[in-house]
Amino acid sequence: MEIMIFSGEANPPLAAAIAALVGVPLGRRIVARFPDSELHVEIQQSVRGHDIYLVQPTAPPVDLHLMELLFMADACHRAGAHRITAIVPYFGYARQDRRGKGREPVGARLASDLFAAAHISRVVAVDLHTPELEGFMSIPLEHLSAVPILTRTVPPLLADNSVVVSPDLGGVKLAERYARALGLPLAVVHKTRLSGTQVEVRGIVGDVAGRSPVIVDDMVSTAGTVDAAIRAVIAAGSAGQVLVVASHGLLVGEAVQRLGGLPIQRLVFSDSVKSVSHPSLPIEVASIAPLLAEAIKLLHGEQSLSDLIIHQ
Repeated sequence: MEIMIFSGEANPPLAAAIAALVGVPLGRRIVARFPDSELHVEIQQSVRGHDIYLVQPTAPPVDLHLMELLFMADACHRAGAHRITAIVPYFGYARQDRRGKGREPVGARLASDLFAAAHISRVVAVDLHTPELEGFMSIPLEHLSAVPILTRTVPPLLADNSVVVSPDLGGVKLAERYARALGLPLAVVHKTRLSGTQVEVRGIVGDVAGRSPVIVDDMVSTAGTVDAAIRAVIAAGSAGQVLVVASHGLLVGEAVQRLGGLPIQRLVFSDSVKSVSHPSLPIEVASIAPLLAEAIKLLHGEQSLSDLIIHQ
């Protein structure tokens, strides 16, 4: 049973890097649209009896990339693939893990059900916004982390007086992992979300006065949380420019404008989503291709991923 790796349109450069590290060519496929906007997917080589890995973060536009992944999986299944694994570096809808007001869908559960309906056998994701997503899934989920890769990238950028800062209470466990790996103290911003793009800071737990803050999070989307956290630590007396580290640099909506107006030394992201050039921002990208390539090799060889998965 041979490995075959295919990519959707969400992040072909990452898929190509993974395939090169695994030592196989990237599979040939067509992803196109009919004139009425219906999606058309065609696998252009035989997959019968093969171990298939589909690399597709469900990044913005989330619905489009999710459907591409599902269509590719169904096409491989109907063409006789032995096993289909979805490599989803960024999992869209993971934040919709509960009903906030009562008359809302649980988007994370529905997206998970669609994976199973498309005959996907296993999902590999990186730094989920909601780790509890695994409880929704009827198929196995391997939850990997970009933190070890990011913490190897960050040290040359640190000051002697750096402090790791979690921008909210929900990110404390993630921030603790960064703090341990970097050997730095930890502070936590207490925030309240007012809307999808606005937050309000209530206070800071920990000492940031006179220290250089390292804001860490799983993602930077509209940058509302990062904006509020940076303004809060500055108001609390932090020193020097700010380092921002996140697994997923979505940078949607007003993110670029917000971040461009802040005293940020560097933004460090993984390449879980396709990089877009923003000349006004000091962005550094660390590749997770080696992590995902290793996961594919281990899964193909029916070996344990225990050294790669997140242990909460």
